[in-house]
Amino acid sequence: MLRAATLSSSRVARRPLILTYAAAAPRYQQRSFSIVPRWSAPALKADDAAGKGSEGVHPKDEKAGNIVSHPKDSLMPPKTDNTQALTSITGDWVLFHPVYTAEEVNAVKVLKHERKTLSDKVASACVRVLRFGFDILSRYKHSTIPAGSNMSLQELRAKGYSMDDSRWLMRILFLETVAGVPGMVAATLRHLRSLRLMRRDAGWIHTLLEESENERMHLMTFMAIKQPSIWFRGLVLGAQGVFYNAFFLAYLTSPRTAHRFVGFLEEEAMYTYTLLIEDIEAGRLPEWENMDAPAIAIDYWRLPKDAKLLDVIRAVRADEATHRFVNHSLANLNQKEDVNPFALREPDMAIKGTKIALERTEAADFIKETREILHEPAPKPGHSALEKPSL
Repeated sequence: MLRAATLSSSRVARRPLILTYAAAAPRYQQRSFSIVPRWSAPALKADDAAGKGSEGVHPKDEKAGNIVSHPKDSLMPPKTDNTQALTSITGDWVLFHPVYTAEEVNAVKVLKHERKTLSDKVASACVRVLRFGFDILSRYKHSTIPAGSNMSLQELRAKGYSMDDSRWLMRILFLETVAGVPGMVAATLRHLRSLRLMRRDAGWIHTLLEESENERMHLMTFMAIKQPSIWFRGLVLGAQGVFYNAFFLAYLTSPRTAHRFVGFLEEEAMYTYTLLIEDIEAGRLPEWENMDAPAIAIDYWRLPKDAKLLDVIRAVRADEATHRFVNHSLANLNQKEDVNPFALREPDMAIKGTKIALERTEAADFIKETREILHEPAPKPGHSALEKPSL
């Protein structure tokens, strides 16, 4: 995956404080890797419906023709020796996000983290309760089809073995409005803690913000298919008010349990999107079988211009696999002292999609490997790779 393979300069430049990397970015940029420069976007009008990309050039944009032109878009990054001029950049995202290859989106597997500790069991129980409520509110029902069944599509839907596009969309929209909350809450609390203690956060804040932004873009993508009703928006308003405050208190009480909760929640999201992909591929959702991908999704995930909605859903599922892996890994760390191992890079989907998490010792090894890539000095004897850099 480009995120792990290139360590884009935009990501390094935003993360100079983590893992004693204060001087790492300049040294890294002198190496022979392909570096894609950032660029500054001018101020935008508030009524610009689509918005224009303020994220800057993505590593995958080095390949010409990946970005779909927008008729109102006049922003262009400067042409340099390291990148080709692009047709356009659109969208309202501002944070780094992964872009996947076809092999990566198909590498993810449905996995379950073992419920070992009391904290794990509490987090799992909370997810089951939340899932039960989601199923009722979104009218979700998707049972296993009996082996050898020859039921028609209408019969499958009538008996709860499959759902139509309207019910799938309601399920997804409700799921994403909730999924975007934990990362923002956790990042806010860690941000305030960093201010109170007047010390670095060791890379957690940015990763959590990226997660919440990524979930929000999932919502924006599916809203391009259909705008929800006023009743649905009111339902989301109430659910968000309850969930935000509940997660806020949970993260204050036990950050480890909160991250484990998000990991379990992402397991459910992974399973849901896997069932959706299976329905589309099996012809049980003809409404979406040949639907073109929304323009915002083509821009965001750098998809081919002729991409279909199924390609988008595969990319969304890969994102959820990333969140599952990251949160379960963060839950394995010392919440107050350990460095975020994903501050500068993440494993590719061959790992994130097939492994549930990094254990604490594996996280330390991953940080050591990152230091070696950036030619950082090894930690002093007696110090762990997970320890925070000093001011």
